Amino acid sequence: MSESKDKEIKTQPPEEFTGLKQKAPKETSVGKDAIFSALGQMNKYMKKGEALKLSLKINQKGGFDCPGCAWPDPDDERSKLGEYCENGIKAIAEERSKKTIGADFFAKHSVQELSELSDFELGKKGRLLEPLVLEEGATHYKPIKWEDAFQLIADELNKLPSPDEAIFYTSGRTSNEAAYLYQLFVRAYGTNNMPDCSNMCHESSGVGLSETVGIGKGSVTLEDIHQAEVLLIMGQNPGTNHPRMLSALEKCKVNGGQIITVNPLPEAGLMHYTDPQSPKRMLTNGIELTDLFLPVRINGDVAFLKALMFEILQMDIAQDGGLIDHDFIDEYTEGYEQFITAIRNIDYMACLRQCGLEAKQVRAAAKIIAKNEKIIVCWAMGLTQHENGVDNIKEVVNLLLMKGAIGKPGAGTCPVRGHSNVQGDRTMGIWEEPKPEFLDKLDEIHGIKAPRAHGYSVVPAINAMKEGKAKFFFAMGGNFLSATPDTEFTAKALQNCDLTVHVSTKPNRSHLIHGKKALILPCLGRTDKDIQNGKEQFVSCENSMGVVQSSKGALNPPSKELLSEVRIVAELAKATLKNSSINWNEFANDYDNIRDAVEQTIPGFEDYNKRVRQPAGFYLPNGARERKFNTDTGKAKFSTIPLPKHEQAEDEYIMMTIRSHDQYNTTIYGLDDRYRGIYNERRVVMMNEADMKAAGIQHKEVVNLSSEYNGVMRYANKFLAIPYPIPRGNVATYFPEANPLVPIDSFAAKSKTPASKRVRIRIHRANG
Repeated sequence: MSESKDKEIKTQPPEEFTGLKQKAPKETSVGKDAIFSALGQMNKYMKKGEALKLSLKINQKGGFDCPGCAWPDPDDERSKLGEYCENGIKAIAEERSKKTIGADFFAKHSVQELSELSDFELGKKGRLLEPLVLEEGATHYKPIKWEDAFQLIADELNKLPSPDEAIFYTSGRTSNEAAYLYQLFVRAYGTNNMPDCSNMCHESSGVGLSETVGIGKGSVTLEDIHQAEVLLIMGQNPGTNHPRMLSALEKCKVNGGQIITVNPLPEAGLMHYTDPQSPKRMLTNGIELTDLFLPVRINGDVAFLKALMFEILQMDIAQDGGLIDHDFIDEYTEGYEQFITAIRNIDYMACLRQCGLEAKQVRAAAKIIAKNEKIIVCWAMGLTQHENGVDNIKEVVNLLLMKGAIGKPGAGTCPVRGHSNVQGDRTMGIWEEPKPEFLDKLDEIHGIKAPRAHGYSVVPAINAMKEGKAKFFFAMGGNFLSATPDTEFTAKALQNCDLTVHVSTKPNRSHLIHGKKALILPCLGRTDKDIQNGKEQFVSCENSMGVVQSSKGALNPPSKELLSEVRIVAELAKATLKNSSINWNEFANDYDNIRDAVEQTIPGFEDYNKRVRQPAGFYLPNGARERKFNTDTGKAKFSTIPLPKHEQAEDEYIMMTIRSHDQYNTTIYGLDDRYRGIYNERRVVMMNEADMKAAGIQHKEVVNLSSEYNGVMRYANKFLAIPYPIPRGNVATYFPEANPLVPIDSFAAKSKTPASKRVRIRIHRANG
């Protein structure tokens, strides 16, 4: 796909350096620097009146849900100074940009020209104002009428030999109402091909938790975090990814709790926190969060947990019991004897070698955990994005079951979800493997015959497009190309399609890597007022702890041409499903009607319209929170997990992809990673200083990266090597720049989550 042989469309960000400046990593997080950063974002990218109005409405009762992360809001009082974080302001500044782009912009700039921009530059061009089409063989997007866009999609869908040749992707930003209507349309059309961003992040959590405690969600509330005696935080960087979590960690510490951090990097947001809303904290330089930092090697978590449980077992034996909760185990669990026999017989030294810790470090953690009962384990992508990602989660559950630390105040599982409604989308039925009882309800309530065959998750969907088994791709939000593994492979897959469609608020790289024809459908954002049939609407979202609450935009949309995601789905369904008995207009004109349908279809949504109008929303049922384990036996299950086999040649490094502080998922807010002391550059590879010395690599030397998996070579060139405190043999790089190195066929067993956190790479000196 190119304008000429010399000007091909770039599937990846330009391999150009922007001027690296490096300082010592920060020793504390948030504080005045976060205030200045947030104010800077407001001043630079937003209209001043709009910035102030939105800052007073974000995450407030009756306001709108932050389009960033899914961290929960307090049930009771919320800060009148602002219930948001620095990155929340970056998210609304990105969405509610004072810049807009329309027909003139796209007439001037070809797809190829736009592909020469960095992801940061592309995203900062402004809000999309009208629907756009790229005709087959064309070089420029041009405006298209909404009715023509819907008809184009309908024609493509209806000429497919099978509905299973269409793929419908969903981003975690999509509201409950839009998600429910979207999956209803897709199933009425005839397929379960509904990959979503969960497939790439917490799918391993969902599988591991469902198989052990009977629910694919966490079991704790925000108040539980405050009450915990021990927080074990693994593979997570909340200071960048979920900054509002830091205030909850502070409350835990003030209440006497202890925090153990298990992570390859010593992230500032886990070490120290300065509350910008507390004059006392600002004057005294904040509070220390982590009591014990354990710099585990990448994917050394199972090995660490095995060694930890072995130490707890030895302590329990030494003091003749009392440290393992046998009453809980006997009443609520099964599989303990096989599990504890395996722990008793582990190769302890092999575990230490694999996790990279010393015995005294593991024992220090064991002493803290053994003497306490209220224990919460929090985790994110550092545990899930591995080939053994599901086993990582099951081993976490083993520890909690061993201590009886689930289903009581201050204890339980806490997978910290990413995008603001990624959990809600799954609850609404965005899933390629729907449960039969859910489909039965859809059939009963809506008079359809939903397909029962499982559809494609993300990785199989990419393979299906690459192999020509799928010819149509529709994305409800997100930046599919930049979020997925194996960038060049994914690009070729998308380019195999007859039509690619993206519902978006801003331009991104996925719009430039297209099928024979392409559409961009601009939609309302969380900050925009949503008027349907003369009545202002609200939507709802589910946060990381199972609370459903309303979200209502505060500003007039930047263009009258923008449609809500709900309206887009309804109009698409009307154009495509000519004989549908579903009244799509009724749903689109009044979102209460969608919520009524959800209430009839999904357990836990009784009185949905009434309860969602309560100021703080409502909690969904959670069996694990009440020690009601909805497994096939009704009991929580211990798992006997093998120690992973980690292959690594002498000249290989293990790479994990990470976010910078000026980034949320694939959205690049800026070029700085303030906490890590990396400024004005993203093409860096963080290496242990001893590894650099051994390889003869100098500070800021230009290097190229390669990976080999199943005989296939992959490359990512032009990175600057910099020293950073990371375990030897491990390196860290930013995504999406390093995504080309992540193999399409390296993913977690069962969940199929791409193994983006453990990639075997080689580092080549560019001038060597």
